[in-house]
Amino acid sequence: MLDIREIRDHADDIIARLNARGGDFGPQIREVLACDETRRKSETEQQALLSQRKQISKQIGMLKAKGEDTTAIEAEVRGINEQIAKLEETVAATNAAQERLLQFIPNTPHEACPVGSDETANPVVREWGEKPAIDAPKDHLDLAEALGLISLEDGTRIAGSGFAVYRGKGARLERALINFLLDLQTGEHGYEEVNVPHIIKRECMEGTGQLPKFEDDMYGTDAGEDGRSQMFLAPTAEVPVTNLFRDTILAEDELPKKLCAHTPCFRREAGSAGRDNRGIIRMHQFDKVELVQVVHPDTSFAVLEELLGHAQAVLEKLGLHYRTIELCTGDVGFSATKTYDIEVWAPGQGKYLEVSSCSNFGDYQARRMKLRFKGGDKKNRFCHTLNGSGTALPRLYVAILEQCQQPDGSIKLPEALVPYFGAEVIG
Repeated sequence: MLDIREIRDHADDIIARLNARGGDFGPQIREVLACDETRRKSETEQQALLSQRKQISKQIGMLKAKGEDTTAIEAEVRGINEQIAKLEETVAATNAAQERLLQFIPNTPHEACPVGSDETANPVVREWGEKPAIDAPKDHLDLAEALGLISLEDGTRIAGSGFAVYRGKGARLERALINFLLDLQTGEHGYEEVNVPHIIKRECMEGTGQLPKFEDDMYGTDAGEDGRSQMFLAPTAEVPVTNLFRDTILAEDELPKKLCAHTPCFRREAGSAGRDNRGIIRMHQFDKVELVQVVHPDTSFAVLEELLGHAQAVLEKLGLHYRTIELCTGDVGFSATKTYDIEVWAPGQGKYLEVSSCSNFGDYQARRMKLRFKGGDKKNRFCHTLNGSGTALPRLYVAILEQCQQPDGSIKLPEALVPYFGAEVIG
């Protein structure tokens, strides 16, 4: 979440940067400031009363030592105690209210982010490779069904729309991709592989910013007394992996932390029907290999460029044409301050598909989960967190089928995948 001291000291600048996302965040920021003022005023009054009570208590002791009546002054102390108790309630209530308000305010876009209202303002910053020359390219679903790789019908029978079953060579290709992605990131880019729970506590979802803003998009379970879900299926490995360090104070020389994980991901929002979401392009359940870094604040934007390169390397090693775009202020994610998206070409769709999103969150997530490091000056500072898809499987799968399709309907696999799959062609 945002630093309340920064809001207090630079409110107009914070509002301007937030407004670059679209809309007017002025009322939200002013409400936070009003809450903060009430809390601080109550704390000041509380401290004054505590000091007053301490002085009076000394007087009571002195009077009793002299054998004098202390009834009136003890009544005064009781009145002060009642005032302190009421102020404690006010401080607790306003502190909780301030916390709730801050949870719904997104991160401020970085000053260097391109300004724009939506994805149409996202500039292309890199292109790699060329679109394959394919006459009348087939859609991935047509290719997959003809080769017996994927069954949406089976997925619907088991779980409903937005789910798929990979069969035979289709399941083997999925497994080959997962192993290739993990080996690349651990073997060449220095990430530590972790295997994390796929069910996550509410506070962990809040820590990375999925909650409370996007609760309707999540799969929750185990409702508590307040009717809210207390456990959630992981929407992305970013959540459990980053939360490995929640409530932690790292040593400065422990940074950076570089972790990667393969997990299934679960999201209620799977898009509307139609060609844009045909096949496995947008699913309620999908697999992904996620990259997470926890770094020193001074290095985070340089690390973002490095992280982006690690994700781009996936597509380059597979020989898949892609482009990279930088998200404008109106398109950057809720918790992010700066983001790049990698879009792979899908000839059967006639368009690019987002296959990875690489973001720097600054200290936004670290504040929510109390993730800090102790600097050389022995002071605790908030870390910066980053993550990137390395990559999402369904759209990578789509791109391989569609970019590597042959005139006879077979799929000639990228050379880098052959050792993992065990054959050069699916046919």
